[in-house]
Amino acid sequence: MKFSTKEDIEAPAEFVFDALANFPVYERAALRRGADVTRVDRLAETGPGLTWSLRFPVRGKMRRIVCELERFERPEAMDFIAESPGFNAWLNVGLVALSRTRTRLAVDLVIKPRTLTARLMLQSIRLNKASYTRRFQSRVQKHAAELELRHLGPRMP
Repeated sequence: MKFSTKEDIEAPAEFVFDALANFPVYERAALRRGADVTRVDRLAETGPGLTWSLRFPVRGKMRRIVCELERFERPEAMDFIAESPGFNAWLNVGLVALSRTRTRLAVDLVIKPRTLTARLMLQSIRLNKASYTRRFQSRVQKHAAELELRHLGPRMP
């Protein structure tokens, strides 16, 4: 199953990429939402090989995912792969500089089941894919708007 969306952001590509690559911010956000986040790698610099182990509750059951940063090409793209006992997922984040102050963010998420149970769960999601697609697009749009506001900063009237 694939979800994808594009958003234009009024900010330079380097700013958007650096904001998206600020992984400690996402780690803290996941912790605030009740997830356990652990960095597994021993890398000192941000780049391919960064790996996280996440545990979080879904439908009353703790789930575990291992997520690895596979590609890190500043300021064009980041690719992640996530593995769990039931699913494999690939997240591709691409940036295209439309001008010096405008960037197009493209996000693609592909989820593949590994087990029969996961296949059945994904099938139920497929039945309501339009709703999940809207939620996915809405979250990317909200994040893009937050990045834009962060770039603009507090403006004096």
